[in-house]
Amino acid sequence: MEVGEPSKEEKAVAKFLRFNCPTKSTNMMGHRVDYFIASKAVDCLLDSKWAKAKKGEEALFTTRESVVDYCNRLLKKQFFHRALKVMKMKYEKDIKKEKEKGKAESGKEEDKKSKKENLKDEKTKKEKEKKKDGEKEESKKEETPGTPKKKETKKKFKLEPHDDQVFLDGNEVFVWIYDPVHFKTFVMGLILVIAVIAATLFPLWPAEMRVGVYYLSVGAGCFVASILLLAVARCILFLIIWLITGGRHHFWFLPNLTADVGFIDSFRPLYTHEYKGPKADLKKDEKSETKKQQKSDSEEKSDSEKKEDEEGKVGPGNHGTEGSGGERHSDTDSDRREDDRSQHSSGNGNDFEMITKEELEQQTDGDCEEEEEEDDGETTKSSHEKS
Repeated sequence: MEVGEPSKEEKAVAKFLRFNCPTKSTNMMGHRVDYFIASKAVDCLLDSKWAKAKKGEEALFTTRESVVDYCNRLLKKQFFHRALKVMKMKYEKDIKKEKEKGKAESGKEEDKKSKKENLKDEKTKKEKEKKKDGEKEESKKEETPGTPKKKETKKKFKLEPHDDQVFLDGNEVFVWIYDPVHFKTFVMGLILVIAVIAATLFPLWPAEMRVGVYYLSVGAGCFVASILLLAVARCILFLIIWLITGGRHHFWFLPNLTADVGFIDSFRPLYTHEYKGPKADLKKDEKSETKKQQKSDSEEKSDSEKKEDEEGKVGPGNHGTEGSGGERHSDTDSDRREDDRSQHSSGNGNDFEMITKEELEQQTDGDCEEEEEEDDGETTKSSHEKS
């Protein structure tokens, strides 16, 4: 059965499918080819303009079966063909090489582990505990949902022509034969051809245009040369500062000049400076010391405030005791004892002291004895006066 030439409609559908259906590339029979999956092609055509009915016309694609029938027509007219996925088998030599590599890597890993264990034994227990805590936190983070998992190794496969050339809806693979030129590539190629022809006709250009192009070329060359000189000068400046300071100061002028960024971002920031020396650790220690001093100062202030409050409470008691001492000023021993007691109470910060029963009895006995002695002294004085 002879297959006729494709119609304009079939070419338009095939072109739409070629540039809109997701494709992947691989090797087939030593050639690089693009392939697509049948189910995605069916979905793509069901979302196209041919799946929508126009005025007075029926839609070309209404169901998945209608799309499959139309794709069978395109397959017969050799726009694409069916292929078969074949998984690549590893040869025995490759397997042996991989085993040898695995053994060598395992030996290296064992040596590294032994060295690490020796270093860990030298460290303190606190550092070990910190490392264990850090490992636990990392394991928790890995277990939490949303964390990116390690990429799984994809199995390699190759494509081979299929014996049964039929379009089926599913995960079947079809390789593109039809490869039209995209409109953008056509326009870009046309512009390139015109630019080359214009450059070859440069001697025939008007004098003003030739002078303008000359100045533009000189300006572009100076700009490129200045960027190259800046790149070299910034490296020399960095080396000079690094050598003078002994590697402590890292100063970069225009750090993003050679970075993979935009034109404007390559000139921002103007410079960067990093200090990598012993003072960086000293600053951290100073900060910790200042924090400790602030805490001690705050504690001392709180203690001084408490002492001031206690002294304020003690002040009124002292004034009262001084007034009572002025009123009761006498030469007798009892008044002096009372003054001493009042001073003792004010020194302790209390106006009144709790006195036990035994102390009260002792004080009363002492007072009675003193009164008796005074009475005896008065009687003796009166007897002498009478005599």
